[in-house]
Amino acid sequence: MTAVAEDFREVMAGVPTPVSVVTTLTDGHPHGTTVSAFASLSMSPPMVLVSLDRGSELLARLGHGSVFGVNVLGSDQAALALAFARKGSDKFAGVAWTDDAGAPRLTGSPGWLACTVSQLVDGGDHVVVLGEVQAAATDGGAPLTYHARTFGTHASVG
Repeated sequence: MTAVAEDFREVMAGVPTPVSVVTTLTDGHPHGTTVSAFASLSMSPPMVLVSLDRGSELLARLGHGSVFGVNVLGSDQAALALAFARKGSDKFAGVAWTDDAGAPRLTGSPGWLACTVSQLVDGGDHVVVLGEVQAAATDGGAPLTYHARTFGTHASVG
């Protein structure tokens, strides 16, 4: 790794990000992965972006028009984030979920977006998935964040 890449990694570790699990269904089977590169893109139409590693098993299941879900995790869901961050096909073992608008919605996640892939954009060792939001729901609650290589949550400063 170059010095710039190492410095970049350190700078980015200092930027707090939301933690989400992106999910999809393939032949009725759920698939998902934890992401910390997720953001709002547009209000009209409502769109989000998520960044997936080129080697991601989930990315291999997404194409233009595919349905995917974004489960915005709550501050009490760090174990779920870790479970979906690992490799393997049994990530949903013991995890409660429902099919919501064609994508797996994890029970207890305070934020939910059902999206349709509108574009896949190359970005170095990742692919940015642009998704048009088809359904959204929130139960409120404190978000799970990732900062300085640890999980936490947001706190107001004043």
